Amino acid sequence: MKTPVARLLALLLIMIGLVAVPAAPAAAHHRGAEVVALEQVADRQVDLTVRSDALGGREVKVRLLTPDGWDPDNPRQHWPTLWLLHGCCGDYTSWTALTDVAETPELRDLLVVMPEAGWNGWYSNWWGNGGDNDQQWETFHLRELRPLLEREFGAGPKRVVAGLSMGGQGSLMYAARYPGMFRAAASFSGSAHPLDSAESIDRLQGFFANEGNDPDNVWGDPVAQRQVWEQHDPYFLAERLTDIPVYLSCGNGEAGPYDTPGTTNALEADFGRQNEALAARLESLGADVTTNFYGPGQHKWAYWERELHASLPMLLGALD
Repeated sequence: MKTPVARLLALLLIMIGLVAVPAAPAAAHHRGAEVVALEQVADRQVDLTVRSDALGGREVKVRLLTPDGWDPDNPRQHWPTLWLLHGCCGDYTSWTALTDVAETPELRDLLVVMPEAGWNGWYSNWWGNGGDNDQQWETFHLRELRPLLEREFGAGPKRVVAGLSMGGQGSLMYAARYPGMFRAAASFSGSAHPLDSAESIDRLQGFFANEGNDPDNVWGDPVAQRQVWEQHDPYFLAERLTDIPVYLSCGNGEAGPYDTPGTTNALEADFGRQNEALAARLESLGADVTTNFYGPGQHKWAYWERELHASLPMLLGALD
């Protein structure tokens, strides 16, 4: 007898894919998250609507870029997986909408997972003044979504992670905070050392305050909750990144080949300094770190698409 997921996929084969398909009731092994709808949005692209306990019962989207021959109803299939994380002000569609990731030949043999992470969720379980809250993004991704994908959608135990900006920080944090979960990590223009300077802290607090949020809700006050900040700062987690290859890239904020001549970008300049600090720390620890600090370049998708391609040999090599 076919599983609920198999029945959904069978329906998709005869549908245009423009209407979300309600999923069957959660199975007995539900562990905090369940798929409530599934939609084929393009060739090899499937959107899941997932209800998450970690997010207070909210429903959020996850986009899968599926491999050739993908059949989640086949229990023998366990595909190597690339988690591809979006940045602040983006969403789960950003990578497929703004880059050529869906047309990249090297990605036809693995499952690419692009989860929603909130407009400014920062891949974190929010401190929230020390109390419970419904902004538990880390738990949603790694404790709820990951096992769900492995049970029902063919994701295997071989995983790598990459992301840009907020997602670059997320990729480094996830790899460091969960040793052994990811075999490699890549960060493109990521916030790699948010405690690097007062400017860095103020800039991140500004992002935290978007949409009227109290910035202290995310990691607490950077002085009073310094330990919480360090637990989410890749520089202070560097020793946990020494067992896997790491790729870091960033510009210096000056006008590069994809920018308006004569302009500068303070955000990229700040992140550039942070990445250099993290790279130096990793090198001092003997880590396997590859850097591309390419000089002129600002905070733009054209660079991140290029850097994803540049990092793929390292990422895919770690999956062998």
